[in-house]
Amino acid sequence: MKKFNHALRSVSRILNIIAGTALTFMMLLTVADVLLRAGGHPITGTYEISALCLGLVIAFGIPQVSLDRGHVYMEFLLARLGDRGKSMLATFTRLLCLTLFIFIGVNLLKVGAGFQASGEVTATIRLPIYPVAYGVAACCFLQCAVFLSEIVNLWSGGHE
Repeated sequence: MKKFNHALRSVSRILNIIAGTALTFMMLLTVADVLLRAGGHPITGTYEISALCLGLVIAFGIPQVSLDRGHVYMEFLLARLGDRGKSMLATFTRLLCLTLFIFIGVNLLKVGAGFQASGEVTATIRLPIYPVAYGVAACCFLQCAVFLSEIVNLWSGGHE
């Protein structure tokens, strides 16, 4: 299990670096577009590129945020529960989220396949959309692995 957790952390870290790079690129692109727009020469497709990058930023960052425990907890509810109750609630929420992310991932694969089959591209600069759908789907499945890892760690003596 340690090797699996290490691999999970490594992949999540790499995806988080990609997300940070995409966010930095979006920032630089937006600033450049604003400056060039003021001079009468806007960058064509800035909105489309930013929208596609935003999908990467959000999806590629989710697994690392979960592993770092960067999400919001309901402390007022957890404080009233014992250790077993906390473990049960954590397991239930992880299973619920696991189901949701499987559903989202499978549907994104279908959407990506539809985009790929139809040749769907962005309106202005004609970038293909399906790679982003596939990338977000892959991150959903990676997040499922994070949830499974958390459940196993929780019931094998780990902590929440």
